[in-house]
Amino acid sequence: MPSSSPRPAIGRRPIPFEEIARLPLPGMAVPVQVAFAPGGKVLTYVQSPEGGLDRRLFAVDLTAESPEPVEIAIDGGARDEAGLTLEERLRRERSREVGLGITSAVWAEDADADALLVPLPDGVRLVRGLAQDVASPVVEHVLATGAGADGEVVAPRLSPDGQKLAFVRGGDLYVCDAGAGSTPIRLTTTAAEGVTNGLAEYVAQEEMDRADGLWWSKDSRFLAFEEVDERHVPVYRIVHQGSDDLPPEAQEDHRYPFAGRANCHVRLAVVSADGGEPVWMDLGDGVEEGDGYLARVCWSRNGTLLAELESRDQTVLRVCSFDPSTGVRTVLHTEVVEPWVNLHDDFRELSAGEWLWSSERSGFRHLEVRAAGGDLLRTLTGGDWQVDRLEAVDEEAGVAYFTGTKDGPTERHLYAVPLAGGEVCRLTSEDGSHTVTVSGSGGFVVDTHSSLTLPPVVRLLRFAPGSSSPTVVAVLADRRDPRIDELGLTPPELVTLEADDGTVLHGLYYSPEGPDVSDPPGSGIQASPPPPLVVSLYGGPHAQLVVNDWSPTVTLRRQALRRLGCAVLVVDNRGSARRGLRFEAALRHRMSEVEVADQVAAVRWAVERGLADPRRVGVYGWSYGGYMTLQCLMRAPGVFRAGVAGAPVTHWDGYDTHYTERYMGTPETNPTGYTASSVFAHVASLRGDLLLVHGLIDENVHFRHTARLANRLIEARKPYQLLCLPSERHLPRKAEDRAYLEQQIVTWLVERLGD
Repeated sequence: MPSSSPRPAIGRRPIPFEEIARLPLPGMAVPVQVAFAPGGKVLTYVQSPEGGLDRRLFAVDLTAESPEPVEIAIDGGARDEAGLTLEERLRRERSREVGLGITSAVWAEDADADALLVPLPDGVRLVRGLAQDVASPVVEHVLATGAGADGEVVAPRLSPDGQKLAFVRGGDLYVCDAGAGSTPIRLTTTAAEGVTNGLAEYVAQEEMDRADGLWWSKDSRFLAFEEVDERHVPVYRIVHQGSDDLPPEAQEDHRYPFAGRANCHVRLAVVSADGGEPVWMDLGDGVEEGDGYLARVCWSRNGTLLAELESRDQTVLRVCSFDPSTGVRTVLHTEVVEPWVNLHDDFRELSAGEWLWSSERSGFRHLEVRAAGGDLLRTLTGGDWQVDRLEAVDEEAGVAYFTGTKDGPTERHLYAVPLAGGEVCRLTSEDGSHTVTVSGSGGFVVDTHSSLTLPPVVRLLRFAPGSSSPTVVAVLADRRDPRIDELGLTPPELVTLEADDGTVLHGLYYSPEGPDVSDPPGSGIQASPPPPLVVSLYGGPHAQLVVNDWSPTVTLRRQALRRLGCAVLVVDNRGSARRGLRFEAALRHRMSEVEVADQVAAVRWAVERGLADPRRVGVYGWSYGGYMTLQCLMRAPGVFRAGVAGAPVTHWDGYDTHYTERYMGTPETNPTGYTASSVFAHVASLRGDLLLVHGLIDENVHFRHTARLANRLIEARKPYQLLCLPSERHLPRKAEDRAYLEQQIVTWLVERLGD
């Protein structure tokens, strides 16, 4: 007979809620912002050697016989977020940045520049001379911001030659010499409420993975910039209801493009770095009127401007070339993909005028080579697996480096393929996940490797020409975090199961106690009598939870639940990432239908194997996972007994254009789909216990989603509980808020799943 309440794991202490909330997670304080200098002599990265969030800058001399990291001393990094401007806080929210101290270090593009840009809250630092001697560079405070300065410096960008700095101030574009005391030149004068120059619009930052709104030409003479006009987009107002520091009338106004409604108007121009009148590019295709998107921008080697323009329905992507002196457009390639085009950063020019590209026309993203005019010359990869990212191109060696899923969708490896076509060669040998940064020549690779049983190890590798076996040059991070052993963390088991239509799904099962710390990994799934089960999910597109890397092992809410006697199951349903377009497109126009069916199949799989008590199944998730939690409780009320829905979308008419319309069309073209996919349509079916969690100043998934649902729950006389986070946005950032949140969620689930 199943036990009557969650069983505490024998001999194991509960994981403190402060530990669940503490960042970075155990073993995850590894180097980030890894970058090779264009000349190939120096490597830089930022890291907290103490294992915290306060990151510092390090450089490695690649020409040394025994390269060792050297810290570059720079003051001015934020030690907390309290003093940051609203603009900077929103930028960090868009980029999911939680680090403090130095969070960015970007090299000037030219090899001779030897200049590294380090933006900080009090201004911009420029580091010169690292390629000459990493032990004695020159650090200069080239542009101040904040109190006593002329205003906040936003989006600083260093010219390729390292001699000029472009930035945005007050919504207009400026440029100055990259040296202390330089007087900036104002390049635009049209900024106004709702109009900016040189900044990416909201949906570009949040949904299109494009943070930039200004781009230097390769000769450092010109700047391309984006003008955004959103004056016609209605204001969505957020009031700081819980603040003691702000006056009662304090508010934020965000111009938010709701699905089916107006997008911002976007224009693209080129202006001389010396000043003068901008030349406007002929974007066409409705982009300037908000009926399309400026997806990507870059400069070519021959001085033309290149841009990718996406149709509003996201089935057509045009790669275009522009004459910067006239704005005349030439279409090089038109990518047409059903059901939608997934944007990527795989465009690379080759010296002969050809360019590398990746396409999902086959249903899986693969690399191809195109002529200067856009004609397809040859495909480089193919098969029922996908290229994740083009990492680097070594033209001298004739090789393209990429990461992908050739060895399974729960793994990530580095591969090489000849530019002339030929056999794909795997370069990373250890099973698991490899996040890599490859030098321009392909000779060096920084490989961050981890698996469910191995915390991240960061190594600097060297590949000899023609060899697939690397030499370890240096180990940048391999210190075992003592928290791993103190908390007694054990990995989950990778499992496979089938959806109702026979589609193979991948999952992770956390047994309620896990094997003992002394047991070898992979000693088997054991659960008798059947424990209560908690389903942890996301379920939406462009995300994958089931991976053979360290992150599932240190997802501490799951570990805390298993410590308290609950089993935890994580399954990537149809619609999630890295399985190809057909797998992803299963949710098209009817979100939550196939996803809930797959989660129900996963619960059935666990119950049939005695791994879960069918009477005590809970579910939780955040954002799309919050939406999925609600849909699981309402579409499958006989399966799920309790759920915690964090920051949920409750009706897709309340989310943004670019994300929502890609999968759902518009409310006008797909009214029945919007209705059926709404949580509101299924409120009457709710039977289980529900805890709603939402930040009151969430500018991404507005609190309005939860408020609209609450009205329906009241009308239907459905009980629910509500946990508000008055000072949090979409992802809670304050340590005390996160600890309180974990205490409430874990305790609530354990109590609801007991008899």
